[in-house]
Amino acid sequence: MKQIFRHVFLGEYETTVQKALADLEKERVVKRIWEHDHTVWKPEPTEITNRLGWLESPEVMKPNLAEIHDLVEALRREGFTQALLLGMGGSSLAPEVFRKTFGVRLGYLDLAVLDSTDPAMVLRYARQFDPAHTVYIVSTKSGSTVETLSFMKYFYRQAVETLGEEAAGRHFVAITDPGSALETLAERLGFRKIFRNDPNIGGRYSALSYFGLVPAALVGVDLATLLERADEMRCWCGGCEEKVGQENPAALLGTILGELAVHGRDKLTLVLPPSVAPFAAWVEQLVAESTGKEGKGILPVVGEELLDATTYRDDRLFVYLRIRASAEVERKLEPLRQAGHPVLVLGMRDLYDLGAQYFLWEMATAIASWRLKINPFDQPNVESAKKLAREMVAAYQKEGRLPQPDPLFEEAGIQVFGDLAASRLEEAVKTFLAPLERETAPPQPCLAIQAYLP
Repeated sequence: MKQIFRHVFLGEYETTVQKALADLEKERVVKRIWEHDHTVWKPEPTEITNRLGWLESPEVMKPNLAEIHDLVEALRREGFTQALLLGMGGSSLAPEVFRKTFGVRLGYLDLAVLDSTDPAMVLRYARQFDPAHTVYIVSTKSGSTVETLSFMKYFYRQAVETLGEEAAGRHFVAITDPGSALETLAERLGFRKIFRNDPNIGGRYSALSYFGLVPAALVGVDLATLLERADEMRCWCGGCEEKVGQENPAALLGTILGELAVHGRDKLTLVLPPSVAPFAAWVEQLVAESTGKEGKGILPVVGEELLDATTYRDDRLFVYLRIRASAEVERKLEPLRQAGHPVLVLGMRDLYDLGAQYFLWEMATAIASWRLKINPFDQPNVESAKKLAREMVAAYQKEGRLPQPDPLFEEAGIQVFGDLAASRLEEAVKTFLAPLERETAPPQPCLAIQAYLP
């Protein structure tokens, strides 16, 4: 435990967290999770009992490493130098973390991830990747994600034009659930390899399955060491013998996350050194998408510079993931502790402890969701977004153009959309921001700026 939690400061929340840990132990939450007991979260098993395969991933995937290794070695022998992963969200974030964190080992394939339908991004990769030396990893659990299949069809056509129809399939690999539409398509088109993932693993919990490990192997990550660290964490989290309370790192982290969120500390501010900074984006999706439902949630804050303690409201929890001690970061954290902000410091021995961190955060998120009384494994908004995407494609096929909403007005080349009662730009901005100035009692409103850019 000392290797994982280097420092825990909870301030005024110490007592309430200890009580929540006692409740966790009394209700046998950790043991019930390992027993795949859906009632930890909800009375009904829907989208729970078929979403717990990740608990065994560190152990189950070990016998499959030779299969992954054989693919990578074959690609290297045949002169492949690049890999382009086509996926969205849970299928793409862990591979991107591996590439940005570990880099590319000498003699292995450089990996890029396309998870944006922005035409500029698609065209950039189409120009950048020579099909003759590229393997395309088509990665989707459902096998029917419209964005991913659109990517696949676009790059498959490009490969056919360059290499011919007979050779094109050898440049494609699929990672999907057994029996999916992608599996059928990959078999028909003669893909080089189809990795059939455990269907009981959701996308955002799939980092330690084929979805994360195949791309990691392509850039030269030592999968055996990575899974060894993950399995070590699995044991610490109760996977080998019963561990409860503060003896269990996921129980401690998850209880802190959930209990502080219940008390208004629902902004999880991640502080990471540059060497593992990409990991924050994976944690962001895992936590936000798992907990953001039923009017509840934990909002991860990623990439924010640590500011003066007086800048922050009483809605923050700071978590610092440390490999080596940093006097600069410690200097910035100390005033936050003195001001009463909860601060956790988690330790890593080296980059391969990312395997442990993947499992730790998955388990902690499941436990935090118990405290929030939500199901961390369903994804109602994701499914609705997929439905809308399919409708947009169908509309384009029928009309020859994408549906476009009408703007409220246009001023200085800026179009304004929404349900605001405004006719000028300044008026629209003031109307939109008014609730931020008006509301003072919790829950305090937040402003999200989402820039959909290449």
